[in-house]
Order: sequence, then structure tokens, then C-alpha cells
Amino acid sequence: MVKVLGRKGEADSTHPHSMINRIATEKNFFTLPNTNIQTLNSIDKLDFFDNQSVRLSKQITPLEAWGAIMARPMPVLKFAFWIRDVISSLFGVEKVVGFAGTIPQTAQVGDKLDFFLIEHISQDVLTLTARDVHLDVMTCISTINNVLTITTSVETHNAFGRIYMIPVAPIHKIIVRNNLSNLQKGLA
Repeated sequence: MVKVLGRKGEADSTHPHSMINRIATEKNFFTLPNTNIQTLNSIDKLDFFDNQSVRLSKQITPLEAWGAIMARPMPVLKFAFWIRDVISSLFGVEKVVGFAGTIPQTAQVGDKLDFFLIEHISQDVLTLTARDVHLDVMTCISTINNVLTITTSVETHNAFGRIYMIPVAPIHKIIVRNNLSNLQKGLA
């Protein structure tokens, strides 16, 4: 049975998400030098890397940032996820449907935030992953003082993963930029 580390570092092989974490717990994260940012690998070994930051008027935790962003997801996201699910289902990829808008007050390693698995959570870092046979995606929301950073890293495993990222990469950057801007305005 796979060991899943809880918030305080204790092993919990009976956690309901233990089998979901099987792949994730076999991999190590890469932490960017001199930061608290986690990625799937070093930047030079990634197939996609995006890192965007914004200075906020007050300090919030990464989970609070996730909640604030997901409370008002961009309207185009529902349509984008519908297209993604229709096309990806032809290649055996599980549907993700999109963001439910449900915001937890607390979370721990092994919990799900929509289709993302929480792989690390602390007062200054929230690391989320979505993994399948085509690609691995890691999104790390991190804070230092009043600066909030969203970092996304992707490793593709095959041609479908590489093709999938062609339209997703530029759109992802725009979505994150808009989310950060809206968060900044919402906290002002």
C-alpha cells in the first residue's frame, strides 16, 4: 500500500486518495532555486513552464487565493473545458468538466480541488496536479509576503500530450494573467 503524507508529515496508507496518489508519491518535486515554487522537474526538462506573479494589497494563503479565483471563474472556461472533454475523450482521457466553484475552508494532501489532486499544502505553498497517460500538469500557488505567484509546469508523455499543449499553452497564460489581475483588483 502506498504511504500518503498528511499535513503534519504522518504516513496514512488508509487515506481514501492513497491509490490516486500512487503515481504522484513515486515522483519527486523540483523546487526552483531560492524560492518556494514546486515544479515537476527543472525548467530545462519541462515541456511547458509558466510563472506569473502579482503584488496584492494584503497577504493571503495560497488556498485563500485559489478560493477567491475559483469563486469567480472566467465564463469562457466552461466552454473551453467542454471542448477539451469532447476532444480528449476520443483519446481515452477522463473528463474533467471544469471548476465547480466549491471552495473548501480547509484542505490536506490527498484531497481534490475540482480535478486537481493536492500534493503539497502549507501556509505559503499549494501544489496541485492532474496526471494521465498523456501528460502531467503541476500548478503551484505560492506566496512570499504580499506577492502571489502561480507557476504551471507540464511534462508530456506522447504525441497526444504534445499536440494538446499547442492550443492550451498560450490560452493558459492568458487565463492565469486575467485571474491574477482580477484577484489583485478584488483585494484592493
